[in-house]
Amino acid sequence: MLTVIRGANSEPSALAQGTFTGEAWRDMVMAPTDGVAIGNNFFAPCSRTYWHSHVGGQLLIVMAGEGHVSDENGIVTVRAGDMVWTPPGVRHWHGAADDRFMLHTSVTLGATNWESEVTDAEYGEARA
Repeated sequence: MLTVIRGANSEPSALAQGTFTGEAWRDMVMAPTDGVAIGNNFFAPCSRTYWHSHVGGQLLIVMAGEGHVSDENGIVTVRAGDMVWTPPGVRHWHGAADDRFMLHTSVTLGATNWESEVTDAEYGEARA
C-alpha cells in the first residue's frame, strides 16, 4: 500500500544538537520509515556535522548556499544544485562554508553511526 506524506510538516524546526558543531537546524521531511529518513538541514556559516557513517548510505541534495563534504580522501566544495552520494559505511562529514550558509536535503538509508567532532583544524582544511 502507498503512503502519502503531506508536504506540510507539523513538527517545528529544531536546533541540531549533540552531533553538530555551530548552528544547524533540522526539519524532518519524512521520519524514519522502512529504513529511510529524509530531512532538510540548514547550516549557518562554519557549522558542520560530526564524523559519521550510514549503514545504507546517504544522498545529499544541496538546495542553496555553499558548503563542504569530506571523507577520508579529502574535502570537496559543493554548491546549490550539486548532489553527493556517500556509500554505505563511508566515514564523512558535511557542513557550510565559512562565509556562506548551506541548505541540503538528506536522504538517509538505515541507521547513522555518529563519531567524533570535526576539529577546527580538520574544517580549516576546506579553506585551504
